[in-house]
Amino acid sequence: MRRIRLFLAVSLMLPMMAQAADNIPQDLEPLPDVPPPPMVLDGAGADEPEVTIIQKDEETVEEYRINGELYMLKITPKHGVPYYLQKEDQDGGWSRFDGPSPPLSIPKWVIFRF
Repeated sequence: MRRIRLFLAVSLMLPMMAQAADNIPQDLEPLPDVPPPPMVLDGAGADEPEVTIIQKDEETVEEYRINGELYMLKITPKHGVPYYLQKEDQDGGWSRFDGPSPPLSIPKWVIFRF
């Protein structure tokens, strides 16, 4: 029964496909080439952080800054797993997270000031 339904469906679709092939316009032209992306001037990579690596006796500290503002630290102990300290807010609160998943960021909005 399934084979009969399949055969009927295919036999009904073939004339529609042939008609669709006849409706293709004859004056088609290829699309123009895509221009290259614009060049970055003056090395202004605004989205790229400045990374400063500080070697200490027992650990390596990598400081990540954007526009001169420190926002994240990666601390790699001599014998251990690296961990990150990320700035939570503008007041200087830091949170620690381990691994590739970002920490849970809790919104801290100022509603009223007295």
